[in-house]
Amino acid sequence: MSQVMATYLIHDPKGQLEKKAEGIAIGLTVGSWTNLPKLEKEQLKAHKGSVVSIKEVPANEAFLRNHPSGKSGLITISYPSENYSADLPAIITTTFGKLSLDGDIKLIDLEFSSELKKQFPGPRHGIKGVREITGVYDRPLLMSIFKAAIGRSLDSLHEQMLVQALGGVDLVKDDEILFENKLTPLEQRVPVGLAAIAEAAMETGHQPLYAVNITGKTYELKEQAKQAIELGAPALLFNVFAYGLDVLQALREDKDIDVPILAHPAVAGAFTSSPIHGFSNQLLLGKLLRMAGADLVLFPSPYGGVAMNKNETLAITNELRKDDEQFKPAFPVPSAGIHPGMTELLFRDFGLDSVINAGGGIHGHPDGAAKGGQAFRDAIEGVVAGQKLDEVAKDSQALQVALDTWGYVKG
Repeated sequence: MSQVMATYLIHDPKGQLEKKAEGIAIGLTVGSWTNLPKLEKEQLKAHKGSVVSIKEVPANEAFLRNHPSGKSGLITISYPSENYSADLPAIITTTFGKLSLDGDIKLIDLEFSSELKKQFPGPRHGIKGVREITGVYDRPLLMSIFKAAIGRSLDSLHEQMLVQALGGVDLVKDDEILFENKLTPLEQRVPVGLAAIAEAAMETGHQPLYAVNITGKTYELKEQAKQAIELGAPALLFNVFAYGLDVLQALREDKDIDVPILAHPAVAGAFTSSPIHGFSNQLLLGKLLRMAGADLVLFPSPYGGVAMNKNETLAITNELRKDDEQFKPAFPVPSAGIHPGMTELLFRDFGLDSVINAGGGIHGHPDGAAKGGQAFRDAIEGVVAGQKLDEVAKDSQALQVALDTWGYVKG
């Protein structure tokens, strides 16, 4: 049977979890059941939601502040595929649409039948494909971010790209708030960035992927993505939650948009931050982004100023990389507050198949962004080889300066 099973974290002040679960199963499908005539029940049977499981769990503090009494539970409900079309907007509306407005309830997970999963593309390249494109197989990848991009000229963009590429990074992404503008329009920004990469490659022999931010009205995005690729863009950055999961899927499924797609989590916090409302991070930033086609997924690291709970970051990572017969694994990209002194920690927590993403941790290096990239590269290669950062720094002045500047966070 083709279906989606949704798991929710709920709290019922009356302690009637079974009744609450049954109400959701009926309310989000056939609307009513007990008083229906027998013939009508037979007609609607294939459309009726059903309660799969109910497990009582301890109430968290947020629930208890709102409801000092009652019970909390994880409930799982099955929704027949006869009720919705095979697309994420329809599935999310069915399982969590009006229910998301109904008090303290959080959607933890969606489990898709094998038949239904075949309707979604998953990453085009995934971890293996991105490694083949970059030519890097034996270490975490290193990504840097354009900083101070707004209001800057093409010459400034060229200089920033040049020093980042000279530092040996594997990917450089546009700032997610860099939209179409008169100073650095897409048709000029891409060639200038690629020229800087080629210039750096003459010295380093290494060419990072430039992930170009795709922006504009939703109905223009495909054409802008294709224009960027025609100009030579080797990767795309996409603010998926400002536009929608279905738009990401549309980009992924277009045969002419064949480069890796980096999904940025901007706006996601509005959907996931509450412990008792919205979506779980592992579902929204993990499972659904992978299904819709992201090759790399950015999310807040557990260490920086915009930190996410460590268990949640690991749950996202697991959803992106776990074995799945239908979807290729995608790269987790923990971000925000990352500097070279965290490399041991990052490698311990996120492993080989991850991307280390740094902005200030590269650009803020006292000797410039090229040295910031070099410090990270030396740190990554040393840690993968089993060395401690203070040992690596003995032969890397760039790393030693970074450790002196930001500190050494031992893993």
